[in-house]
Amino acid sequence: MNDYLDPINSVGMPELIDSSLALDFLITIKEGIRNYSIALTEAASPEVRTTIRNQMEAAIDLQAEILDLMVEKKWVFPYDMSEQQLLDLKAAQTAVEIAGMDLFPANNNRKGLFPTPPK
Repeated sequence: MNDYLDPINSVGMPELIDSSLALDFLITIKEGIRNYSIALTEAASPEVRTTIRNQMEAAIDLQAEILDLMVEKKWVFPYDMSEQQLLDLKAAQTAVEIAGMDLFPANNNRKGLFPTPPK
């Protein structure tokens, strides 16, 4: 990719962003479930334990929904390690390409690349 500011290079970007956000959300939910489990062991009253358990069960349900969405969209392959490995290699290659980009090119004039609104 020579010019990351050229709109043609943004093809497929929403899909990458959606999958990244879903993965981040999944990781956050898993961390929350872990924190709920720790809090559950330290709760003193039965009412607090019940509340924490209910919230943890809701978080587990949400985690399952997110994972189902990611499997449906083919953003993760939990049951096919060879497919997951190919996906991870592709993600690593994309990260390497992004790291190699010239983020501040000398010519940043994009005049004429975007349509102008009607007057």
